[in-house]
Amino acid sequence: MGKREITAGKNDAGLRLDKFLLKKYNDLPVSLMYKLIRKKDITVNRHRTEEKYIISEGDIIKIYAPDDVFAEKSARRKGDAARLRVAYEDENILIADKESGLLVHSDEGTREDTLIDRITQYLIEKGEFDPDSENSFAPALCNRIDRNTQGLVIAAKNAQALREMNDIVRERAVSKKYLAAVHGCPTPREGELKFFLEKDHEKNMVFVRRSQGANAKTAVTRYSVLEYDRKKDISLLEIELITGRTHQIRASFAHIGCPLVGDGKYAVNKSDREIGYSSQALCAYSLCFDKVSGMPALGYLQGLKVTSAEPEFLRLFRGYHKG
Repeated sequence: MGKREITAGKNDAGLRLDKFLLKKYNDLPVSLMYKLIRKKDITVNRHRTEEKYIISEGDIIKIYAPDDVFAEKSARRKGDAARLRVAYEDENILIADKESGLLVHSDEGTREDTLIDRITQYLIEKGEFDPDSENSFAPALCNRIDRNTQGLVIAAKNAQALREMNDIVRERAVSKKYLAAVHGCPTPREGELKFFLEKDHEKNMVFVRRSQGANAKTAVTRYSVLEYDRKKDISLLEIELITGRTHQIRASFAHIGCPLVGDGKYAVNKSDREIGYSSQALCAYSLCFDKVSGMPALGYLQGLKVTSAEPEFLRLFRGYHKG
């Protein structure tokens, strides 16, 4: 049996004990954790505890467990911090402008660079994050976009910011707008699409359903046509997500006969590739924090609007547009 004594830090405060332990020790089986708590082999401040105990900064957590529970964590991937594009940053959050082609998180089995790896390495190099001094926290993303979508992704630098930003995103207190190039021109030129989307995990696609079944979720998308070229039959749209479903924009516009230019999953993109579009012409270009004034730590973001750099596809679109 091994013994560990941990002093809870600021970023650990507010976590349930069981959540804290599973974050700290990846190799700790859940059943063993509950057994150790029942047997008083896990204590807090020298007292018997329970799994739902809420940790406070400065708590002393003692653990007696098999040595293999305390195995060293696997080596952390070192992200390419020099290639991180920062659109906004303060002491609590960072908003990155992700390029098309970059994963936000690693897939199982891959070792390639990701957005969260770049952000983590960037904060380490700035002296704002020390992985060796943290028990349960690491910088984390609060929203996600597809690998081949460019645009803004929010990351939290501390646990309090992560909790609040997750609430902000979940309650839709931040407005998200996209730019997209699509084939055809939606009718009407300004409107709202409402469908039920069901995800097929094996195909990694979503499908539009006529009614809301057990696995279908409501998807609402507002749009307006900014430019339309009749000769080329393509449009530039501004899109606002009212809900945030997987592939919501791509599936919704493909369903009405206006698939995204360059999208090979929900349309045939051979002709688009021939003129330079290697992926869907989609950019998460604007975030506006318009309903956050009541947040304890992040209320100061009220009214903040952040925009991305010009989308990578826009110059190509306008060159194609001018044809």
